Amino acid sequence: MDFAGKRVLVTGGTRGIGRATVEAFLAAGARVAVNGRTAESTNKALGELRAGDRAIAAPGDVGRPEDCRRLVATAVQGLVGLDVLVNNAGWGGSDGPIDRITVEEWDRTININLRGTFLCIQAALPSLRQSRGNVVNVASVLGIRGNGVGNSDYCASKGGVVNLTRDLSIELGPDVRVNCLCPGAIDTDMLKDLGRVLGEGDVVAGYKILSDEAPLKMVAKPEDMAGAILFLASDKAKFVTGAIFVADGGIVGKI
Repeated sequence: MDFAGKRVLVTGGTRGIGRATVEAFLAAGARVAVNGRTAESTNKALGELRAGDRAIAAPGDVGRPEDCRRLVATAVQGLVGLDVLVNNAGWGGSDGPIDRITVEEWDRTININLRGTFLCIQAALPSLRQSRGNVVNVASVLGIRGNGVGNSDYCASKGGVVNLTRDLSIELGPDVRVNCLCPGAIDTDMLKDLGRVLGEGDVVAGYKILSDEAPLKMVAKPEDMAGAILFLASDKAKFVTGAIFVADGGIVGKI
């Protein structure tokens, strides 16, 4: 896929799926604004990417409204416009049963995962309309199915992202396409923490428990998700909008 001349903002772009997505867009010729929660984490990632002026820093905490507006403005100014917004930044939730989730934990999860996605789209919309660009939201397979083990705030936030995608694809068409990726088990820092819990300290054992549920019997790598994101953002998907693209190794197929 060729993204030469395209201008891309990836939130949560310093690690995991976001970092792999940044690297994939750069390899495809794009100029990329990389968002991390802090200036330090963002600048560290830029140093590691070694992409010169094709990668710029757009730090900010998507859980804070003023940061959402500022980081998008920084990206638009630095890239001189915007063609693709990837809303990847997220938080894993409280990991507690509903009767123990505090209001503060609930708000943090919703604010980062759902409100931050909404605010970044809102701020980027004038530039995306001008370029007839597109949005790729990163939700989760838990946005379309329950889990039942203490992730209710996370499931609710990602479910919101899924339906926000559907609604905005209607509202913003034909000028702006809006799609959503729902990953399953991906080898990120967040999943490693879960793997340690499930495997009683052994990540590999925990990953086996997770992957045994999926028909493909594997935990995916972040770069596997980057490929799906690039497809949704590319001209090869020019007739695709409102899609909830599931990449979970086949778990949802069992429902």
